[in-house]
Amino acid sequence: MRAHHARAAKALAIRVEPGKEFWGWAGRTLGAPARTADGRPAWLRLVSAPEDKASGKLWDGALDAQQAFGDLDGHRPALLAVHDAVDDGTAYRAELSVRVDQPVLSDDPILQHEAQLPDSWWQELARTLEKVSAVNTDRVAVRQQYMDRAIPQFIGIPAPAVTCWTTAHSDVHWANLTASPLRLLDWEGWGRAPEGFDAATLYAYTLLQPGTAARVRAAFPLLGSPAGLAAEAIMCAQLLQTVARGDNLVLEDRLRDWAEELRQR
Repeated sequence: MRAHHARAAKALAIRVEPGKEFWGWAGRTLGAPARTADGRPAWLRLVSAPEDKASGKLWDGALDAQQAFGDLDGHRPALLAVHDAVDDGTAYRAELSVRVDQPVLSDDPILQHEAQLPDSWWQELARTLEKVSAVNTDRVAVRQQYMDRAIPQFIGIPAPAVTCWTTAHSDVHWANLTASPLRLLDWEGWGRAPEGFDAATLYAYTLLQPGTAARVRAAFPLLGSPAGLAAEAIMCAQLLQTVARGDNLVLEDRLRDWAEELRQR
């Protein structure tokens, strides 16, 4: 990966800054800060996949997002260039983006302490997600077939009817958000989902912090309403499924409390 990262930097005529690199899950991605030829700060991310699987929603997520959203009024790091290569049956895609120097709000997707954020931040987040929701796309983040299977299995109720499908970032958690200015990172998986899915996702990853969880609900009043039930149920089911696989165990008790609340609606 390091060799291909270096080759991509050369192909894109950028300079990678030494001493810093960030690996993604299972070594599938490698990112590092860089500088463009004219000295602008950038970020070079390399993703790899078997050549016959180098396509589809996740592979094209960043490129599709650039075409659909641009920089989202400054709240999304713009994609500057893409470079593709194949070597010995493995495909590599290098994505050069505007660098975000502000730290994310948490190193872990699950919020580990109460967030101290001004009302203006919450208002801006709500406006940004509303803009995302209004974009037309044929990309799919949540499938009805999955809802029909997972919600009965993990929540114990039939899948609620989806009253409105909208576009979602689909991975709004605390390791993908910055404070000032607000930036929303990691656009691999965006697509259509039940209305309120992004708000339900953020709420799920905030369950350990009751004060901030209440603030999420205040910022997104769809949560707790009949219109938001489908989004909440599928998000809760998704994370309970990860618990069944041995992940996110710290959330298990709170997720089961949430599931009970959903069953009582």
